[in-house]
Amino acid sequence: MNQNKLFQQTRLRLALWYALVMAVILSLCGFGIYRAISHTHWMTLDRELESVAGTLHDSIELKLQQPGELEPVIQKLLPNICVVGTSCIQEQLSSKRHILSAINQGNYYVRFFDNYGRLIAIAGTYPEGLPLVFNKELWQTLKDSKGHFYHQISLVLHTQENRDWGYIQVGRSLADFNSYLVAVKLTLGLGLPIIMILVGVASWWLALLAMQPIYRSYRQIQQFTADAAHELRTPLAATQATVESALMMSQLDEIETRDILQTLQRQNQRLTTLVTDLLLLTRLDRQSVPMQQDICCLDDIVNDLIEEFAALAIAAGVTLTSSVQVSTPLNVIGNADQLYRLFSNLIINAIQYTLPTGKVTVCLDRCNHYAVIQIQDTGIGIPQQEITRIFDRFYRVNSHRSRSTGGSGLGLAIAQAIIQAHHGSIDVQSEFGKGSTFTIKLPFDIRPLDSVRSIYPFKILYYRLHH
Repeated sequence: MNQNKLFQQTRLRLALWYALVMAVILSLCGFGIYRAISHTHWMTLDRELESVAGTLHDSIELKLQQPGELEPVIQKLLPNICVVGTSCIQEQLSSKRHILSAINQGNYYVRFFDNYGRLIAIAGTYPEGLPLVFNKELWQTLKDSKGHFYHQISLVLHTQENRDWGYIQVGRSLADFNSYLVAVKLTLGLGLPIIMILVGVASWWLALLAMQPIYRSYRQIQQFTADAAHELRTPLAATQATVESALMMSQLDEIETRDILQTLQRQNQRLTTLVTDLLLLTRLDRQSVPMQQDICCLDDIVNDLIEEFAALAIAAGVTLTSSVQVSTPLNVIGNADQLYRLFSNLIINAIQYTLPTGKVTVCLDRCNHYAVIQIQDTGIGIPQQEITRIFDRFYRVNSHRSRSTGGSGLGLAIAQAIIQAHHGSIDVQSEFGKGSTFTIKLPFDIRPLDSVRSIYPFKILYYRLHH
């Protein structure tokens, strides 16, 4: 329960950190998008205003004769123009559109100033309360008395004789522009919380995915610890019971003493084997010390194992044979002790799980750059749903039979670890009740046989003396 609570808290922290980071990223992205949209529309607005002002400037400048005086022809270009100091009567506009019709669409206004900065005339939709003080700056943003903003451009006008006439200012209301930016802000403001809710759900799910391997690893460690403790407790309990029963006896004769010592020796041997297997698995997992590698001849290893386990096969009523499909020796780069342990584990398993009158065959072959070793048996087979778990540590398909044969459930786990250390692969094919085939592929190296045999016998002799 405490472990589950810890994992849930860790998952929550991961989800919150992920959501927080995503919130910062999305906020920065949203701000960047808003700035980009705003900048793009400002550029578009400037180009539009510059185009309208330029067209109007060029059309009017050709008609000007005296500085500071508006020619009557300008009224044809700007029908709604109003000269300062006169009564401005709005005339009905012709239904015919002209090149300056944009001025009459309600968004634009035009102001004329003389060379002294005095306002001469206005046209278009002129805002109320707009500052009348002349400013020569090219671009300006102004605010009227109602708080509405306008953007304008100022251009110099010249007469036909190229004398300074005065200035023309063309401005545009920013109401539609600001309303668009408000819509963008609203969209981003409402969209961000919705996206964050989705990010929160996704982060909770992603945190679960991230925690699953850790949780599985933790559960495997727990299971491994429990299994190892159980396996160690069995011989220790038997040893303790034997010692206690011996202490309860008042006198022990030589035969009873020998039996007790033999029992203690068996249990001690079982403990030693189990501890040795666990240390080997730990060493193979860590690979902290580089594995000593030599050129090993698989033919010699298999032949020696067939000879060594012949008595065990005869006692079990099983026929043990080998089949070599190649004419040249198969030389593998690896550790002879570990390869010997690999094949011996698989052959012993095959013999133990094969019924009397059955058959176990060890086949050697070559496939591309790999040596292929197959251990085939006609034994009880493995159920399909169990095949994926047979390499788990302490796992037994048939616990009762494994314990009766003295197995600890580490043999296949050790075999797989040795194969992985040699950069090989193992495949299992089995049919329940008909037998199993273990196929191992190891990268081989072809060397003269004399150089191999100078190393191999000493390795096997060393293994047999220490195991």
